[in-house]
Amino acid sequence: MNEILDAILAPDTTSADFAGLTLPESYRAVTVHKDEAEMFAGLESKEKDPRKSLHVDDVPVPELGPGEALVAVMASSVNYNSVWTSIFEPVSTFGFLERYGKLSPLTKRHDLPYHVIGSDLAGVVLRTGPGVNAWGPGDEVVAHCLSVELESSDGHNDTMLDPEQRIWGFETNFGGLAEIALVKSNQLMPKPQHLSWEEAASPGLVNSTAYRQLVSQNGAGMKQGDNVLIWGASGGLGSYATQFALAGGANPICVVSSDQKAEICRKMGAEAIIDRNAEGYKFWKDEHNQDPKEWKRFGKRIRELTGGEDVDIVFEHPGRETFGASVYVTRKGGTIVTCASTSGYNHQYDNRYLWMSLKRIVGSHFANYREAWEANRLISKGKIHPTLSKTYSLEETGQAAYDVHRNLHQGKVGVLALAPEEGMGVRDEEMRAKHLDAINRFRNV
Repeated sequence: MNEILDAILAPDTTSADFAGLTLPESYRAVTVHKDEAEMFAGLESKEKDPRKSLHVDDVPVPELGPGEALVAVMASSVNYNSVWTSIFEPVSTFGFLERYGKLSPLTKRHDLPYHVIGSDLAGVVLRTGPGVNAWGPGDEVVAHCLSVELESSDGHNDTMLDPEQRIWGFETNFGGLAEIALVKSNQLMPKPQHLSWEEAASPGLVNSTAYRQLVSQNGAGMKQGDNVLIWGASGGLGSYATQFALAGGANPICVVSSDQKAEICRKMGAEAIIDRNAEGYKFWKDEHNQDPKEWKRFGKRIRELTGGEDVDIVFEHPGRETFGASVYVTRKGGTIVTCASTSGYNHQYDNRYLWMSLKRIVGSHFANYREAWEANRLISKGKIHPTLSKTYSLEETGQAAYDVHRNLHQGKVGVLALAPEEGMGVRDEEMRAKHLDAINRFRNV
């Protein structure tokens, strides 16, 4: 690995030099272990500690197949799917690996007693398999997390509809929280030149997810002038949704849980902000009953911030805790678009407010390659910026996942893999200087 890192850090290493590097037999990776899948049995979610389940192991370099690439990972990041994997919720990810392993002799590689996790990376291509023409050794890349087989016609209009669509590093093995990752070549995108490795690694999953959910016609199809209610507007997903709303001429109504998070939204340029803790919103009376009076109070507060208008779009991802309120406050004919359920999967809402007001609920999951490419292009052009707040070492990934699980973080948290320190990998200093305040926005709060 030292030889690979030296080649990446050297200013004059050629593609041929990278192609000639000897691959190591093993590499360090963040893993969960199959024989520990029941370690948290009987505990509440909040009591499950990723620091106990995430390991840093030496694992063998996987065999390279057709249409694939091995990437030296300089940096990665922690997403909520890494938290789910670490606490074995809602199910153990080893079930995903077992099912994928049955698809073909090649996918059998993924069915192992350990799972290398992580759905983001920024790094350098080391090897490509047969049939890969667009990428080669030495290319500096980021990876989006859609792994798709594309052998079914169902996936050729929108690859997210492919029956063999999976999230890399969550439903497949050999993810990005490691020194080397195995990806399909159609996961690769150019690394934004003005960003460091850890900054470039942090947007991938959440940026692409927010783009499809809010901007794409496969999601809400946001337009200029729309009022967009964004839950968790300073978090990993919400911080990108807020940026897309502002960049697209919409009006974000940012829901946060503290003054600090409200200040982040103001620094992004948002003006309409609701601190749900300070204003005391409690949408559930108890475990089984919601409080419609709180929905109405919430809707009234929104109209105070919008000049009397209801929201056109609700950017939903908390799920159970907020979904009833989301359906209620959406305007007639509006859209509730949901991509996750971090507070619970069993949503409850009053259907009268949906059907009688002709509202739509749209499910949105990650993004297809084109959507991910467009989202990354906006990062590369400096239109959308990373929301990195803190960076951890590979050995500290358990703590990073713990912080995300407990909502102790802002924006995104990064993880250094091969990169020896933060701030490396910037190729366009002039462009970086133009956007430095925005790049560091979440670090400076």
